[in-house]
Amino acid sequence: MEQLLDLFDFGPFFDNIDTILEGFWATIRLSVAAAILSLIIGVILVTFRVSPVPVLRMVGTAYVNVLRNTPLTLVLLMCSLGLSDTLRLVFSDDSGTNYYWWAVLGLSGYTGAFVCEALRSGINTVPLGQAEAARSIGLTFTQSLRMIILPQAFRAVIAPLGSVLIAMIKNTTVAAAAGYAETAVIMKQFMDDPTFQSGALPLFIGVAVGFMILTLPTGFFFGWLAKRTAVAR
Repeated sequence: MEQLLDLFDFGPFFDNIDTILEGFWATIRLSVAAAILSLIIGVILVTFRVSPVPVLRMVGTAYVNVLRNTPLTLVLLMCSLGLSDTLRLVFSDDSGTNYYWWAVLGLSGYTGAFVCEALRSGINTVPLGQAEAARSIGLTFTQSLRMIILPQAFRAVIAPLGSVLIAMIKNTTVAAAAGYAETAVIMKQFMDDPTFQSGALPLFIGVAVGFMILTLPTGFFFGWLAKRTAVAR
């Protein structure tokens, strides 16, 4: 019984709560920046994929197929080891800032491919007659996409976009491949400390609860928003 109580000793966890919260703050900063950038990338890609220009469609299709079938860890390693360390493409002389932005770019570039596919499925729900009506009144492809098609597509795929965002938040745990220290790295540092071994299980539980605090409200919000903005068919 005493050994069981030792396994659930949350004392070491709460003694280091400030460091753990710093790791979660790093995760939140990475998630917010990557969410905004991946949305922008996704919109650009979906514009390419439905474009009447064959070359743009080929570029968009190639990007999405390559990124969706490439492990995220490999993408982040390419950003940190390939582009940053080998080619010397840096955002800042400060290594922490540099690896942060490479983690943002790698994660958002990867997630943008999934955002693109979610938006493309939303575009497919827009009746073809609306695009034809837009052309009949003289709107260009870009104008009809911006003013008519994409607004309806976004309303149709709010829930799937929420799922993509939740997956991206969880994917931040591999950002260490880009040299960025977030929650998973902080947890590993504690696990490598011999004096912290008795608090391993509470650490796992605490980090899991922390990610649930980030993802569950996100899921509920997007579910509510999807119902609130549902398109009547």
